[in-house]
Amino acid sequence: MNNTTVRAISGTVFVILMVLCLSFNKFLFAAMVITIMVFMLLEYYKISMGDSYAFSKVLAILSAVFLFVLMFVMQAYHLQLRFVALAMVPVFIVMINSIYLKDKSEYDKLSNIYTGLLYIAIPIALSNLIAFDKAGNFSGLLLIDFFVIIWCSDVGAFTFGKLLGKKFPKKLFESVSPHKTWVGFFGGLFCSVLAAFVLYETGILRFPLIHSLILSVIMSVAGVYGDLFESQWKRFYRVKDSGNIIPGHGGMLDRFDSTLMAMPFGAIYLAIFDLL
Repeated sequence: MNNTTVRAISGTVFVILMVLCLSFNKFLFAAMVITIMVFMLLEYYKISMGDSYAFSKVLAILSAVFLFVLMFVMQAYHLQLRFVALAMVPVFIVMINSIYLKDKSEYDKLSNIYTGLLYIAIPIALSNLIAFDKAGNFSGLLLIDFFVIIWCSDVGAFTFGKLLGKKFPKKLFESVSPHKTWVGFFGGLFCSVLAAFVLYETGILRFPLIHSLILSVIMSVAGVYGDLFESQWKRFYRVKDSGNIIPGHGGMLDRFDSTLMAMPFGAIYLAIFDLL
């Protein structure tokens, strides 16, 4: 099978598994998201830090899981907001642990510990705000809406770029990602807006039409920046893929690079207008 076929099959299977986990109950949602987050952090730390400071990386991943669990309990069981501050304790332990390191020849690499938490753990933990309503009821529907918009943007950018890239070859950000074109960007934007319109018309996306369309634009643009950020990071470390866990797609970071920026921006927009 060629790469496009492998990519399509593995992507379809992955989407089905995600939709199933988001459709049943909050514990499947939590297990799925924690698993994805841990794999992303492992990929990020492996590429940016190699085999250095293994114990510090373990502490950081445990910190990320602890933050997610606190946010989960806050949303699902009305844990008071002040207790979320407990998530800082493991982070401080990571910092204190760095003082006791015997080999500090690569001490600068420890900065990637905190970058990984900011870049990956915090956006993923915020998914709890999208998965639960104000009464603490779980519904993965809005998260599915978010993913549909993001995926349609990605697929639209890829398709339009492939079909029209030679005719309209102007690059979007050549120094970071030489294959992305403006026609792909606008194709992705069009597909994300179309997806939001269809979701609205079918009653799946339960916001006023204008908010649904603006949400799709914000998430599409933010997703592009998320993609470009990961591309720049991989270019710096001279790697093609962050991993190989998903055939045809690479690693978890390759699959969710857009989501890490699109989802928080979407949540912020909805929160501003009290729609979450």
